[in-house]
Amino acid sequence: MSDDGGFTYDGGAVGPGETQNVRYSISETYLGDPVRIPVTIVNGERDGPTAFLSAASHGDELNGVEVVREVAHEWDLSELAGTLVCLPVLNVPGFLAQQRYLPVYDRDLNRSFPGRSGSTSAKRMAHRIYTNFVEPCDFGIDFHTSTRGRTNMLHARGDLTDDGVSRLARAFGSHVIIDSEGPSGTLRGEATDAGIATLTVEMGEAHRFQRSLIDDALDGVESVFAEYEMLDSAVVRRPNWRTVVAGSAEKTWLRADSGGIVDVHYESGSLVDAGDRIATITNPFKEDVVAVSAPFTGLLLGVLENPVVYPGNPLCHLVEVDESTERAIVADRPAEHDDTRPTHAE
Repeated sequence: MSDDGGFTYDGGAVGPGETQNVRYSISETYLGDPVRIPVTIVNGERDGPTAFLSAASHGDELNGVEVVREVAHEWDLSELAGTLVCLPVLNVPGFLAQQRYLPVYDRDLNRSFPGRSGSTSAKRMAHRIYTNFVEPCDFGIDFHTSTRGRTNMLHARGDLTDDGVSRLARAFGSHVIIDSEGPSGTLRGEATDAGIATLTVEMGEAHRFQRSLIDDALDGVESVFAEYEMLDSAVVRRPNWRTVVAGSAEKTWLRADSGGIVDVHYESGSLVDAGDRIATITNPFKEDVVAVSAPFTGLLLGVLENPVVYPGNPLCHLVEVDESTERAIVADRPAEHDDTRPTHAE
């Protein structure tokens, strides 16, 4: 944000009360044509924070794309206080190829931030994105999904030892917050280290739009806008239960000890008790049945969608919950709709 209230980037500026849709060049193809990312910048007439919303740093993770697009182009932002930078598709080459990583370069854009000019292709792209559209911000939300073949319940991840991230995470209002530092090179990790409070939101699976998750994430964005007084019409979301999974909490990826065909008995977001059978692995003849049980009581953050595995493949991501959280979850789910403990899994 410049002194006169305008948002500036290399090649342009957006004054107070203005909105720009930009196709911003971050690299070139083999033919020398520009590789451009779509960016929408909404600069309010009233003073306020500068925030970014980003998605698809992994090119096949699509739910967040629709979240960012709807905020940018369907919400009434005429009374916005501050500036909003919307980056719906960071990894355009991966998005076009429907691949997680940058094709050809075979690099993870979300391990390349903050980037560096004169370095690898991925780091050059990350540098152009970061310096122009992330570095000027006060906070941001980066949307992700699970990788192909798995799905995640909607949850937030952030370093809650950082006061700005803690405020942002709690304002988003998800039921689950994973308290963790972002790995080196991730957008949230590098931005947070630079003083830009950044949250990762995980939601659903790759290669599709999941409307219920998109709507839930939009509620979270509205809640954040209310917390930071960016929109007077926005309302803070207060979940009826919440668990913060600290670094010391028990959590594990349960993995297959044998190859075969998997029947997963629970959906992501389910509460399971220690000893519950989460999945069953069998061979093509339904012989050699192998049961996979929960080692402790917890929430299934993520579960397998692709029903075939090799030994060592992940089946589900289980995180520990305490007794008070467990009671709150059960109380929040009417018995007639409670599918968290299906009878066929007993």
